[in-house]
Formats: sequence, C-alpha cells, structure tokens
Amino acid sequence: MTTAPHSVNLEEELAAIWAELLGLTPDAVPADVSFLRLGGDSVLTVRMSALVRRRLNVVLALSDVRVEITLNQLADLVRRRASDEPMTRTLPLQVTRRPDPHAEFPLLPLQQGYFVGQQDGWELSYDSAHYYLDYALRGVDGDEAGDALSDAIERLAVHQPTLRARVTPEGRQRVLADGAPLLKVYDLRASTPQDAAAALAEVRQEMSTRGPDPTSGPGLDIRLTLLPEGEGRLHLGFSLLTFDGWSSGVLSRDLLAYATDWNAVLPPLEVHFGDYVTALADLPKTEAWQADRDWWFSRLDELPLPPALPLAADPKDVRPVTMGNREHRWSAERWSALRRECARREVTPSTAMLTAFAIVLARWSGHRRMLLNSLQLNRLPLHPDLHRVVGAFASTMLLPVELAHGATFAELAAAAQKTSGEHAAHNLITGVEVGRELARRRGTWRPVGPVVFQSVLGVDAAMGSRPPEEAGPLGRIIAGDYFHQLRTPQVALEVRCFEIGDEAVAVFSLVDELFEATQVTAAFTEFVALVDDLADGSGWDLVPQLPETTDLPGGDDGPRLGRLPETASGQYSGPPADDLEQTVAEVFEELLEVPVLDRGADFFALGGDSLLAVRTVVRLAKEIGVTVPVREFLSDPTVAGVAHTARSRMGGS
Repeated sequence: MTTAPHSVNLEEELAAIWAELLGLTPDAVPADVSFLRLGGDSVLTVRMSALVRRRLNVVLALSDVRVEITLNQLADLVRRRASDEPMTRTLPLQVTRRPDPHAEFPLLPLQQGYFVGQQDGWELSYDSAHYYLDYALRGVDGDEAGDALSDAIERLAVHQPTLRARVTPEGRQRVLADGAPLLKVYDLRASTPQDAAAALAEVRQEMSTRGPDPTSGPGLDIRLTLLPEGEGRLHLGFSLLTFDGWSSGVLSRDLLAYATDWNAVLPPLEVHFGDYVTALADLPKTEAWQADRDWWFSRLDELPLPPALPLAADPKDVRPVTMGNREHRWSAERWSALRRECARREVTPSTAMLTAFAIVLARWSGHRRMLLNSLQLNRLPLHPDLHRVVGAFASTMLLPVELAHGATFAELAAAAQKTSGEHAAHNLITGVEVGRELARRRGTWRPVGPVVFQSVLGVDAAMGSRPPEEAGPLGRIIAGDYFHQLRTPQVALEVRCFEIGDEAVAVFSLVDELFEATQVTAAFTEFVALVDDLADGSGWDLVPQLPETTDLPGGDDGPRLGRLPETASGQYSGPPADDLEQTVAEVFEELLEVPVLDRGADFFALGGDSLLAVRTVVRLAKEIGVTVPVREFLSDPTVAGVAHTARSRMGGS
C-alpha cells in the first residue's frame, strides 16, 4: 500500500512544489487558483507529477494532472491516490532492470514510423530521421576542449546506455556492451575567416543531410569545431529513432556537466529506456489502455481530413533532402508579455500558438475543420528516474480542430485547450496506432496527419534548470547563436515552438517542394502577427476572419493536401497462381500468423502494419533472393501485387 503523506502538511508540501516550479514563494500559492492561472503549463505538469512521486511517494497519472487543477484539487487527488482508492487510470506496470541489459526489445510506435520512413516506406521519407543543431562557444581552450569532450562522451555512454543503442534490420533495438559515439574535431584555429566559414558550411551540410543512423552506428553524432580567437561550434546530430526532444535536453546537460568537470559524478539511474519499453509490453492488457483504444476508435469515423493546403507537387513524386525553415524569435520582453496575457486568460502559451497556427491553416486551406498531428512527451510516470533517462519516449496525438465562425480568439483558444486536454487524457494509445487504424478505414497509404504542431515551451522549467552557460574547457555557451535542421518522415509542414533562454522561437519546418514559397512566407508572417497581437493584448477579443466553409469539398482547383488520388491495389482472386505467389503467401502466413489462401489477400487487412511489412520484405529477400522496395510493397500489399513487384525486380513480366 502507498504510504499516505501527513495530511496536516500535505497542502504545504504541494504548495512548495508549485512554488519551485512557478518561481513563487509557497505563501504566494492560493489553494483555489488553477496551476494554469499561476503561470503553469502542460509541460510543467509532467515535472509536477515527478516531484509528487519523488517527495510524497504518490504516483499520479498524466491524465490526472490537468493544467486547470487547483492546489485543493491536487491535494484531494493525492490523498485518494495515497489511500489506494481504486481509480480508472491506475497502471499496474512496474519498471525494473532487465536481467539481460543487452537483449533485444521492441520499437515504440513512433520509432516504428521513423524506422519504416528510413526504408523509404512512406512518401516524404528520408534515409535518416534526425535533428541537427550547432551553437557557438566562446573562450574555448583549444588544447583541452577535445580531450574533455571525448572523455565526457565516454562517461555519458556508461551513464546513459541508449547512446550505445542499435536498431536491427527487422525493426528491433538493443544496447551494445560498448561502442560510445566517437568525437570528430575540426581544428580551424589557423584558418582565414573565409576558409573557416566554408569549412563550417560543409560540416553543416553533411550533418544536415546525412544524420546518425542507429541501424548502422550510434544514434548520436557529436563534433567540435575550433575557430580562431578562442571561438568554436558544438555540433550535435540526434537520430529521432533513438532520442526525443526531452532526451536531447537531458543529454546536452549531462554531456556538458561531464565536459566541465573531469571529476563530475551524476546521480545513478535505476532504470533505462529498454527497461521502460519492456514494461510497456503489458500495457495493452490493462483496462486503462483498452478504454483509451475504445475511446479513440469510436471517434475515428468522425475525424476530419488534414488541412487542404494547395500543393505545388504530389508528395509521392517528391524526394526531399532537408526541410526548409521560416523562423521568428520573440524578445524576452515580448515573450514575458505573452505569458502574462495567457495566464490572465487561463490559456497555456502552447494553446495560444496552436490556435494561431490553426487560424492560419484555415485561411490558407479555405476551411475551418481539420485534423492536426501533435507531438507529445508522453513519458508515463512509472518510475521516478524516467525524466532523467534518454530514449525515444515521444509519441504523437491526432487532434481534431474546428474553429467556430464568429468566435473571438480567446473563445477559440479556450475550445482548443478543452479539446486538446480531452484527447491528451487518453494518451495510452498513441497517434501512430490511431493513425494506422484511421488509414485502414479510409483505405489510404498516404500520411493521415502530415501537418504537425510541436511545442516544448516551458521544458527548461519542467527539467528543473536551464542548460548550463559555462562548460569548462569548452568555454561559454552562446545558445542564442545556433543553426538547426530537421528531417521528419511523413510531415509536409510542422510548426515548432521552443525557448532559448528568456526568448521564444517559432519555426515553420516544411518540405519546400510541396508549396509555393510566397504562400508559405505569407502564412508564417500572418502567424507571427497573430502572436504579436496576443502579446500586446489586442488580439484576444478580436474575431478572426475565417472561411465560411467548414469542410472543403473535393474539386478541380489543383492538388491539395489530404485530397490526393490513391494508388489502387490490383484486383486479384483465387489461390496463388505460381510458386512465387505461394512463397509470398507463406511468408505472410508466418509473420501474420493467419491462413493466407487467396492471392488477393491484403497484408494490412490481415492484421499487418508497416513494421511487419519491413520484416516481411527482409524475410522475402532471404526466400527469393530479391528485395522488394518497402514503398512498392505498401502501394500494393496483396499476395499477387507483392509477387508482381518481386517478379519485375527479377527481370520477369
């Protein structure tokens, strides 16, 4: 039984936690005012849950702690949890160390999506799904920095075993006994400014377009450029197959802590990413997971299509190399003003950004009802160390948005926050899993959520500290002087909101080849203007101009996102027609564990998914000596269709 906290002190202990998170004094935390009103947000609720577990030994589900909760309500919730009162969201899962830390374990759903994308399985795919970042260093000790950073990487690979993770060709993962990433150092201290700039551009181009790939090496690429006059750049490439956004922050802090002090010792971790994933194997057996699945699946047929943005090209014909960026930075003063305005109206800054983005999309696409994809942290609170562990914990959440005609911005934001909160409360089944079922029902092989909203506003506060500014031999970190590049499969357009110190940044990352540049620039300019109006307070009570149309009907006004033609599978029937089709049918049977007697049997209708498709391709290559491209497999996943593709690869008809 959970040890109940002393009731007399519970409110005081919770007030101390809130004060720590919100930068207040405990006596400035009213018992009847919401966490949101006091300046909290959804990211900080993750940290709040972790602190409650650590200090009070009470486990709260992420769905329990909404931003609208008051201190009184939280105290009541903690007491009920501590008394072991049955609650619908209790997860009977325990994360413990695996007996064999090097044994294989499965990929999580979003990892599976990235993995399939790296096999060119989807349109808008890349050979590596990764995020690249470099930032400036000043006062670098050029003679010591390389050794200090190399030593830090080796120690970090011991502390965080995920740095040694690899992904197998069949789509599973494991942690090697050794194999820390190797540091590459570029010594340009004697170079001319022109030569140094050219060399830096070359490094950026290479790391942006050829990211780390855990199927063949470490999922982390770290490099250091030494420049004249004690300056430098720290380069970081993160595979999305291995690390999520929260992990990149943890990893950077741990790395710099080791680099700053040769004798630094970080608090040990009781569990690691593989332990967490292994514990999740029993999640589908829980009543809570089954309830979330039923909740989502009962709503699938009502979900709208993605925003019908006009396209310059069909995504299936595009082979992007990198994603283009439009970026804006709000000063510390403007960002502080926006946070105050949001708190006054009990709307999170992330929700304000989401609402502004949705308004821009509605005007751009010509309709007010749309489906967006949202990236979520989604670290289930199963162990107090998990917030310090690196790994690919993140998931997605499909988010329907309907902007009411004639409503003020404040009313639209309140509705968006309510919808987002309701959907996030059913986070045990991920957007990838929901999207698979939605695609099956719609009969589409195209991405169902190609427009993404991502916000990590407030993540530094949730982590308990800002990134360090001093790093020993590496000198002073100038985080505001950065360059970054993203490559995310199945995404046409993504807005990312984050903080750099006291400033806020919003970026449109997109596949340039899909859109007219002038339309993108106009949309981003409009987005920035909307947010500026919120910061000065003038935009909240205005009624945004929106299209009359709720859902855009099909038409002949050119290609639009989410309204593109599908490649029809062949119409086949009867038993396998030859030995090749029989072999394909047998491989289907083996991996899907169902009888396959018809040459028209569809892999996905039989229960397959994209990860199993990759495994099927690998198995078929062993059986018939020919590799069927994953994208071609997915375009006609019937027994006869796959056999036809294989036959064409053999040179037959």
